[in-house]
Amino acid sequence: MSLLALGLNHKTAPIEVRERVAFPDDLINTSLQDLRTLSGVKEAAIVSTCNRTEIYCGIESLPTKKLIDWFHTWHGAKNNEYTPYLFTHLNRDAVKHLLRVSCGLDSLILGEPQILGQIKSAFRVAHQNGTVGKELDKLFSYAFSVAKEVRTDTRIGSSPVSVAFAAVTLAKQIFGDLTHKTALMIGAGETSELVVRHLHTNHIGSIIIANRRAERAIELANQYEGAVGIGLSGLTSILHQADIVISSTASPLPILGKGAVEQALK
Repeated sequence: MSLLALGLNHKTAPIEVRERVAFPDDLINTSLQDLRTLSGVKEAAIVSTCNRTEIYCGIESLPTKKLIDWFHTWHGAKNNEYTPYLFTHLNRDAVKHLLRVSCGLDSLILGEPQILGQIKSAFRVAHQNGTVGKELDKLFSYAFSVAKEVRTDTRIGSSPVSVAFAAVTLAKQIFGDLTHKTALMIGAGETSELVVRHLHTNHIGSIIIANRRAERAIELANQYEGAVGIGLSGLTSILHQADIVISSTASPLPILGKGAVEQALK
């Protein structure tokens, strides 16, 4: 059996392409099962984040083009529409790629720790769906072990690095003291939680968390003094209150439009 890694990431594809080929959480089980029915695919796992969509397979006599065709068909794309953005790695190269990704060496921000948790989650979902066999189990277990060793024995994780940290750092560079500023956080997922945590650590004056599910926004807001949670329907009415707006959602479309921002600035 051979190992094959296929996908695209922030290095190979612009964000508008990455958004179109992401695997939504509610369809990941179906996509794994469908992928597993492809002749020649014996094992499969899918890593899908805002910065990368990558498929790891244990294969037997499967031409790479067959998997590329499946990728296009699943996303309802024209033949070869995404081919210029895709990379493929076989066997040793597939192993090396997953190791780099797991250790944060292939991340948008070098060394960011969130990716390891995302890969573990992808492996767990694949395992629950019965699409992980001996080869992928060995591959991912090895990747987790190496990532732990790298973070223990090197300084790659010595500084708090993540997209969330970078966003808050930029806000501090612009405003300096944040104690009298209001931040609007759109989204309430994992990255949004990190942003809110960093804002709170940096003594932000107040935080408004807007999310599609208002109850999730309120749940997150209740963990921090000076934070409130609202649904997205109330977004435009409070936008003018915000000095800082940070958005992190899984929506394929922009949550804030140009018109709403212009109206808030009046």
